[in-house]
Amino acid sequence: MACITPGPNTLLVMRYALTAPRPVPIAAAMGTITGTFCWGLAGWLGINVLFQAAPFAYVALKTAGGLYLVWLGAKIFLDVRKARHAPDLTAQRVDMPLKTAYRMGLATNLANPKSALFVASLFAATMPAGTPFFYGLIAIAVMLVVSTVYYACLIGLITHPAIAAGYIRAKKKIDVGVGLIFVGFGTKLLLSQR
Repeated sequence: MACITPGPNTLLVMRYALTAPRPVPIAAAMGTITGTFCWGLAGWLGINVLFQAAPFAYVALKTAGGLYLVWLGAKIFLDVRKARHAPDLTAQRVDMPLKTAYRMGLATNLANPKSALFVASLFAATMPAGTPFFYGLIAIAVMLVVSTVYYACLIGLITHPAIAAGYIRAKKKIDVGVGLIFVGFGTKLLLSQR
């Protein structure tokens, strides 16, 4: 359920799926899945223990993540403003290097400490002390498979010509909405007590 809950990761991949050639959202999704692997490994190895022992580590991650998401939302607003002066919609297509898309997917995932807390809580609740090493690896593998299937379906759906045409008609509104959501997530993260 956490994978399909719309958040910064999903919104980033959706935006790339609608504005860039298919390899770009695939690279962003791969970055997000790499982030999922990192959080899964960290959760399994006990990031929750780290956050309890050193609360400042969580505060630092939360602050950096919140600032990054606000920056990402502001960047989307600037892109919308620049696109207003574009003569046609084909000029608004993004053609970014795959490495950049991958890094954006990874950074967006790693900038969200709520993912870390969710994964850490999941491992704490389902894998008590003494759980065989192999079980943790299987749990991480399941997380990766679920994420991969989800993003493959999402990219396949969003890049469908009829959906893409609908997006082009509503591009400005959707981009403003995505920007607001990123700024909202980031602001909520910055202002949250936990």
